[in-house]
Amino acid sequence: MSGSPAQLLQNGTGDLGVIENALEDAGLNAAQAGMAEGAIRFVVALAAIWVIGRLVFVPLVKRALNRRKLDKHAQNPLLLLTRFGVGFLAFAVAFGFAGFGNFLVSMAGIAAAGALAIGLAMQNVISNFVAGVFIYTDKPFRIGDWIEWEDGTYSGIVEDISLRVTRVRTFDNELLTVPNSALTEGVLKNPVEANKLRLKFVFGIGYDDNIEQATEIIVDEAERHPDIMDDPEPSVRLTELGDSDVGLQSRIWISNPSRADFVRTRGEYVTAVKRRFDEEEIDIPYPVRTLEGGLDLESGQSVVQPAE
Repeated sequence: MSGSPAQLLQNGTGDLGVIENALEDAGLNAAQAGMAEGAIRFVVALAAIWVIGRLVFVPLVKRALNRRKLDKHAQNPLLLLTRFGVGFLAFAVAFGFAGFGNFLVSMAGIAAAGALAIGLAMQNVISNFVAGVFIYTDKPFRIGDWIEWEDGTYSGIVEDISLRVTRVRTFDNELLTVPNSALTEGVLKNPVEANKLRLKFVFGIGYDDNIEQATEIIVDEAERHPDIMDDPEPSVRLTELGDSDVGLQSRIWISNPSRADFVRTRGEYVTAVKRRFDEEEIDIPYPVRTLEGGLDLESGQSVVQPAE
C-alpha cells in the first residue's frame, strides 16, 4: 500500500475510507457515505484543533501576557480574542480537511461583504475598540487611578476598562460610562501616575504684614503635616500683588495620592496655616470698596458712586 495520507483518505484505503465503506455497507449510497465521511472529518478536525488550542496555545499566550506583567483587566479581553482566534482557525481548517473548500470560499466572500457592511455601520464602535487596544498597550491609566479629561470637565476614579468603554466613578459617586475614543482623542490628565503629586495654594496677606514671618509659618505647617513630603521640600514664592493683598504661593508634595488624600491633605494644611495666621495676628484681607454719594430728597432717588 503506497501513497500519501491525503491520497489514502481520498481513495478510501485509509481509516476514514474504512468508515466510508462501513457507511455504504450500512445501506447508504456513495453520495450519502461521502457526505457523512466529510462531516466526520469536519467534527474530528474541529475538536482536535479546538482542544489543542485551548490546552496548549491559550496557556502559552497567558504566560506571555504574565511575563509582560499586564493587569488582569487587560488580560481578559486579549485572552477572549485568543480563544475566538482559535475557534476561527479550527473552523477554517476543519472545512478544508472535510473537503468543503468551495463552501469555505463562498462563506469567506459572504463574510467579507458582511464585514464591510457592518464596518460602515459600526464606525464608532470600531473606533472605540481600537482606542481600547491603545489604552491596553500605552497604559495612560490603570484601574484605581484618578483621571481628568476635557479640560477638567470630567474627573473620577477608574473602576473598569474594557475594549469599548471605560467606567469612571466621579467624586459625587456617579458612574460614568465613557467611550474609549473620548479618552484617547484629547488630552487626558492622570495626576497620580508618578505616585506623587504637587499641590499649590495661594495665601493672601496684608501689605502691612511681615512676608518673612508668613513664609515661615506656611513652611512650618507643611513640615508638621505627616502626609506632606520632606523631599521635595515645601516652598513658598511671592507670586501676586493684588488690589488688597500680597499672594504667597505654597508648593507642597504628597506621596501615593488619590483624590480623597488630595482634598483632605489640602484642607487640613490650609486650616492649620489659617489658625497660625490668627495666632500671629497676620491678616488675610478681603477686597473693600468705599462708596461715596448723596441722597436727592426731592426725587427720592439715591445717587451712589464708587470712590476714586
